[in-house]
Amino acid sequence: MYILLFQTAAFLSCEKELMDYEGREGVYFAVQHGDSNRSPESWPYQPYSNVDFVRIGLDEVEIPIKIGITGPVKEYDRVFYIDVNPDSTTAILNQHYEAIARDWVIPAGAISTTVKVHLKRTPDLEEEPKTLGLRLTGSNDLALSFPEWDAIPSLDGGATVEEFDASLHTLRINDIMVEPEIWRGSIQSGNRESGLFGAFTRKKMEFLIDNLGLTYEDFASEETMPLARSLLIGSDASKILIERYNAGDPILEDDGRLMFIGSVPWTSYIGVPWVPGP
Repeated sequence: MYILLFQTAAFLSCEKELMDYEGREGVYFAVQHGDSNRSPESWPYQPYSNVDFVRIGLDEVEIPIKIGITGPVKEYDRVFYIDVNPDSTTAILNQHYEAIARDWVIPAGAISTTVKVHLKRTPDLEEEPKTLGLRLTGSNDLALSFPEWDAIPSLDGGATVEEFDASLHTLRINDIMVEPEIWRGSIQSGNRESGLFGAFTRKKMEFLIDNLGLTYEDFASEETMPLARSLLIGSDASKILIERYNAGDPILEDDGRLMFIGSVPWTSYIGVPWVPGP
């Protein structure tokens, strides 16, 4: 079945009288995300949310989760419940997330509310993603609206999950850093670093973030990281690396080689540790 939801209001506004809602009065996870080039109103409803700490750049974050209702608006508060779903959870309480209150309310006169889930950035998320599954539970006030959700074909603002249970939602949590869209560096024959930034490594990105006030998201597009800005970054970064080298405190990659950025005067080969001179 296709659910018309609130997007149909514009089509119904021309009617002199609206039919009373005859379906189930209930709650559902009303989380939408999709193509950033499209209007958020056109994004499809999704059974999951990605939480990428490397993009957020914070050690702790509160993720808002929208809860919608079907049925008429009421002039009094209505209770519903949220539980952690053990079948879809690998995150650990008090390590990756804080305890989530079970009792929640749709306020009087409202058609939705927002639940905030407190998540924590931990070192293990750099290697292995975790999941936190949430499950709605109905009450005497509200049932579960869409245990079988069929995607609306017109909502084509991104990847669409055709069918899912809208009483369930999963947070996919990670801190895995991959090479960003704009990275002006390469690896040549013999594993030699080349180009402006050389080979991409997490340690190199963190060096740029810590020393030059950059963010991972700055490297997401040509608009935020044009060539001119990249050249300035390469120049500033190489100055710092050279200063540290001359001070006898060089910055090394995890394999022991000298970090390579910009116009540093050394050659760097992946897997070949730097050997201090006499």
